Amino acid sequence: MGRKALIDQEELRRLAGQGLSNAELAARFGVSESGILQAKRAAGLSKPMLDHSRAIPWKLDRAHSQSGPATNLRNLSSVAQGRAIPAEKLNTALRWADRLVAAGLDIAYDTEHGFHEVPAPEDGSLVERVLAEARSAVAD
Repeated sequence: MGRKALIDQEELRRLAGQGLSNAELAARFGVSESGILQAKRAAGLSKPMLDHSRAIPWKLDRAHSQSGPATNLRNLSSVAQGRAIPAEKLNTALRWADRLVAAGLDIAYDTEHGFHEVPAPEDGSLVERVLAEARSAVAD
């Protein structure tokens, strides 16, 4: 078992602030890029990971992960969690979700057919909830 590399967090902050890439930082500190990513997390230099499971509660087939509905749900989820996204992406996602909600529709998913629109349940739809969370975050 190898020794644990010591990475000076202040030096890491300084060099990362100068724009050095993870590969450059790894070479500078004599560790792997994975070691740099771990050190950045420990130093609070990494953005927190977003959790989109509330917006996309299905295990998506790889072929469907970049589809319009998946992208729109992910973008709304990102905004709801406080992440800034480009205005055009947000507007696209908001228009898509507004159209579904106004028509009384929700989104469903299955691995064979991908995403499809379905009538919204009476107790509220997934799209309606994700849209409300995104709008609430934007209003704050």
